Amino acid sequence: LKEEGCGCDCASLSELMLSERCGFQGEEIMFSSNDTPDEEYRYAYDHNVIINLDDISHIEHLKKSLPSFPKKMSCRYNPGGIFSAGESHEGFQVMDTPGDSKFGMTRSQISDAFKELKELGVQEFGIHAFLASNTLSNAYYPKLAGILFQLAADLEQETGCHVTFINLSGGIGIPYKPEDRENDIALIGEQVRQVYDEILGTAGMNDISLYTELGRYMLGPNGCLVTKVRHLKHSYREYAGVDACSCDLMRPAMYGAYHHITVMGKENLPLDHVYDVTGSLCENNDKLAVQRSLPLLAEGDILVIHDTGAHGHSMGFNYNGKLRSAELLLCSDGSVKLIRRAETPEDYFRTMIF
Repeated sequence: LKEEGCGCDCASLSELMLSERCGFQGEEIMFSSNDTPDEEYRYAYDHNVIINLDDISHIEHLKKSLPSFPKKMSCRYNPGGIFSAGESHEGFQVMDTPGDSKFGMTRSQISDAFKELKELGVQEFGIHAFLASNTLSNAYYPKLAGILFQLAADLEQETGCHVTFINLSGGIGIPYKPEDRENDIALIGEQVRQVYDEILGTAGMNDISLYTELGRYMLGPNGCLVTKVRHLKHSYREYAGVDACSCDLMRPAMYGAYHHITVMGKENLPLDHVYDVTGSLCENNDKLAVQRSLPLLAEGDILVIHDTGAHGHSMGFNYNGKLRSAELLLCSDGSVKLIRRAETPEDYFRTMIF
């Protein structure tokens, strides 16, 4: 990703350090944390990372923890109310409720924050917002862009602050289900350009850079969770117990999310059996699929759970003492490289003091 010109969006000290270990540095990294401890702000400052403030009250913490304010900073905006971007490809309304979100500043807060930060020495300002997640609608980004572009124009007039970049964040989804239609990224880009010209071009603000955080879009389809059927249980439902669990992929249990599943060697067989695909946690929602139509399964079958390249291993955990799996990279030449070994019991006990 670095070779392709990407940067990093970080939310914690560990992610900042991980980015640096991968060769990213300075303004290639944006630190979009919330409820942030002072020492993490200091680390970001010392490493010339772009700090994206979630709340106006954090300015007081920065006064105490930083020797001075950086020349470039960003603020996260929350317009409140209900955000609607029209219909998805499937005819559903793309809506979210920013007013219920813990993230971002109100309209008056971001204006006051810009004014105060300018007095404290900040010279270049950015705006960030994330209003909907995993949208399958070409209308989301252009609608968000219109809100942020107009906000930038208004803030320059109100505060005299020079807005140099706008971060449209993420939100562009991927087709988790086979019948889902993929977003038209070229069309989205063209529509954003049109809105840019209409609002920022008219305001004489053609020097504003645009950032995006399309991690799911880039990485989601490029990862799979591969698991083996351990047991088949026949009770009130048919259960396929596998050697993976929600510790390896939390999205289905947390969000009720769908991840497509194929069975190696049985891709062309009829999907004439219905299973709950379950892990071994002592939680009833430890299910990677619920009432999923699959071919007739047998112990030892290999299931491929698709589109886990984002929010997969990174959301893993050790509940019930479960150990997280290895990660393997399939290289362009067909070779396979181990990039993260599986956890061991020694890893699990390492932080415990007996």
